[in-house]
Amino acid sequence: MNWPILILFASMALCFCIRMPISFSMLAASVIYFLTSDASQLTQVFSVINGNTFSNYTMLAAPLFIFMANIMNESEVTDKMFAFCNGLLGKLKGGTAQVNVLLSLIFSGMTGSAIADASGIGTMEIEQMKREGYDAPFSAAITAASATIGPIFPPSIPMIIYAMLSGASVGQLFIGGVVPGVMLAIVLAIYVGIISYKRNYPAGVIMTGREFGKATLKALPALLTVVILLGGIYTGVCTPTEAGALASAYALIISTFVYRTMGWKKLWHIIKVSAANTATLALLTGTSMLFSYIVSREQVAQVIAQAVMSITDNKYIFLLIVNIVFLFLGAVMDVSTIQLVFVPMILPLVKLMGIDLVHFGVCICFNMMIGLSTPPFGMLLFIVTGISRAKISDVIKEILPMVLLMIGELFLLVYVPQIVMFLPNHM
Repeated sequence: MNWPILILFASMALCFCIRMPISFSMLAASVIYFLTSDASQLTQVFSVINGNTFSNYTMLAAPLFIFMANIMNESEVTDKMFAFCNGLLGKLKGGTAQVNVLLSLIFSGMTGSAIADASGIGTMEIEQMKREGYDAPFSAAITAASATIGPIFPPSIPMIIYAMLSGASVGQLFIGGVVPGVMLAIVLAIYVGIISYKRNYPAGVIMTGREFGKATLKALPALLTVVILLGGIYTGVCTPTEAGALASAYALIISTFVYRTMGWKKLWHIIKVSAANTATLALLTGTSMLFSYIVSREQVAQVIAQAVMSITDNKYIFLLIVNIVFLFLGAVMDVSTIQLVFVPMILPLVKLMGIDLVHFGVCICFNMMIGLSTPPFGMLLFIVTGISRAKISDVIKEILPMVLLMIGELFLLVYVPQIVMFLPNHM
């Protein structure tokens, strides 16, 4: 490696140390790289960002899903869904904790974001569990763990970004995440059941048949959002981007005319928040494409490939190394940093090893979502700790067994690729 590329990484490390946002870190480091290598190439900064990001049709799906998630969070749809899930599982031991897991699975089919899940429905779930006598740390821990289902079960914003970076099919990535997402929900539900019997947690809200029927009717329009979104993609009627537009329009319609919780003032607030979120995402992806361009230009991936191939040419050992490294990175770094900086570096080696990009993408997204719940810097830990007002050390103790279960499922997905690839190969 020459001096400019070393200066690139050194500049980025310095920006991280002074807590500069990742998008500005990548942009600053990239500009410094061009200044030290060939200042006449500075025009590449704009052309690379503009050419690879804003003209990318795949990326158009992301703001649509962001908009839909904000509608669902702001229009009180979650109250109806919470009542519906209570009717299904409330009679079980630890019923409200089970509802927490099921609601995260349903909500993940609308938002594609773990943060939206934890900060949106998480507040309602944690407060209800605490009222029923659950320990605050456990309530926070299961909320954080179940929120990780969001970006695994489709739709998934991290998968959209991965598709842009790798060229993999967004539709196949979405389909590949269905079974892992459902599996994670089942694993967490079993764990909740065991803990609930051990600690004698109470059953949740028990409804009569008539009450459950009313709750179902109220929740049905919201539940159809998932059917429209996933059904449109899986039947091939529309692309993920078109499905995002269709589901967003439907969510807006039911919020306005069915639930009557959407007014002009609230809609304007949702538009502003969605625009701000989209701008942040656009800046992140644009600067990451610039960084990836430099990495490709300097053949960093080839250097990494030679180093890895000198250790092993076995793809299963390679996958073990990559997943261990990414699990470690997830404990100490932000997910966006891992995805936008490190994933592009290893993608050429993934292709060289003959690893399916869809299988790898689902597994690496799962890996990164585990990082959201992993101490010391898991973002979900800080969100649920703030909501529950529990000590973060107590929440960490409660979530560690769940993290170990998630890691166990991760390696099952890595070494039994048929779990991920069964639906993409048959649809």
